[in-house]
Amino acid sequence: MENKTQLPKSGTPRSEVLKQLASLHQVDTKWREGRAFSLVYHESDEHTDFLKNVYTMYFHENGLNPGAFPSIKKFESEVVSIAAHLLNGGEKAAGTMTSGGSESVMMAVKAHRDWAYATKGIKQPEMILPITVHPAFDKAAHYFGVKAIKVAVDSDQKVDLNAVKAAINENTILLVGSAPQYPHGIMDPIEDLAKLAKSKGIGMHVDACVGGFMLPFLRKLGREIPPFDFAVDGVTSMSADLHKYGFTAKGASVVIYKDKDLRRYQFFVSKDWPGGLFASPSVTGTRPAGSIAAAWATLHALGEEGYLRLYRDLLETVKKFRAGIEAAGLHIIGNPVGTILSYEAKDANIHVMADLMESKGWFVDRQMNPDSIHLTITPANAPIVNQYCADLKESYEFAKAHPELGGEGMAAMYGMVAKLPDPTMVNQFLYQYMDQRYET
Repeated sequence: MENKTQLPKSGTPRSEVLKQLASLHQVDTKWREGRAFSLVYHESDEHTDFLKNVYTMYFHENGLNPGAFPSIKKFESEVVSIAAHLLNGGEKAAGTMTSGGSESVMMAVKAHRDWAYATKGIKQPEMILPITVHPAFDKAAHYFGVKAIKVAVDSDQKVDLNAVKAAINENTILLVGSAPQYPHGIMDPIEDLAKLAKSKGIGMHVDACVGGFMLPFLRKLGREIPPFDFAVDGVTSMSADLHKYGFTAKGASVVIYKDKDLRRYQFFVSKDWPGGLFASPSVTGTRPAGSIAAAWATLHALGEEGYLRLYRDLLETVKKFRAGIEAAGLHIIGNPVGTILSYEAKDANIHVMADLMESKGWFVDRQMNPDSIHLTITPANAPIVNQYCADLKESYEFAKAHPELGGEGMAAMYGMVAKLPDPTMVNQFLYQYMDQRYET
């Protein structure tokens, strides 16, 4: 019998491989039916077909060397410029594309670290983060030797400014705020953070990976959006994902700086390699040109009017979700500004509810502190609002009536995590989970 975990001796006909792929794909979450939230940002089948055509046109090209592919240079520079203007950076702002929000965040942290060392001689850099900020900042801290100082949020899930002030010291290089943060869709007080950062002569990064290609259009539609971008004095960098609410192909984000001088600290250059002079803008060397081309194509295909139409419809969908969740007797956390909602149950185990919703075919994003369920709403979710809210109400009532289910399924695991006396035990569990992820 052939060992499926080793390279087969003979090739399989491509038609058979495609059949196997289609069969395996059947067990995945049915995101096309609106059963997933946050993982897939699907505008329409027509737009997806358009993205496929653009991506495959540049399937083999490599974004590593725009000298060989000048069209890729055009696409990336124009995407960055469009993003910079959308975020009120004007002509002075400068940036690059990256593979996603995590790389954008990592590059911003790396740039501020190197800037602080070059201009201030800081050798033990620290950055101050709300506990609600994306774990990409923890990853950046781990990779680049920057100490992450976590501070609390207030009852509205916004970062506690007094805690930020108390945490600043001579090694602080960067403050961070989210616009909005992922767990609850709530904006940190960017103006206050930026004012504080400027007064201390340190960097201020706005993580707008979710909101960067959403908030400007919500504002145009009349939504009251607090100042969050380069129009705020003191903001030195921003991250924004195109492959989220920019609705382009996966593998596309931007990191933007207030000027070219700060961006230069992101770059890596080498003059000593026998293979020639080498310069790279970000973590990756080879970069898929398809995602760069698809980002450029999406921005031009949709334009401002297309995005406004999208967000006008999305806000209506969010309104329906919110009404259904509240009608079911659940509580929406804080005051979310856009397309993210998070809700909690005051008198039922939310993780039991999550187990029940999963049994009904929904992919559920569970959260802790506070225990809640997260929704990042996209156009794919519009047709299933009523079904989701009906299933949610039923799950809520059942969870209230059966508290003993807290000892079963994933609810039991989340309950155990909350009670562990040593938090490092959770890390060990997660390491085991990662090991299992690669078992065949």
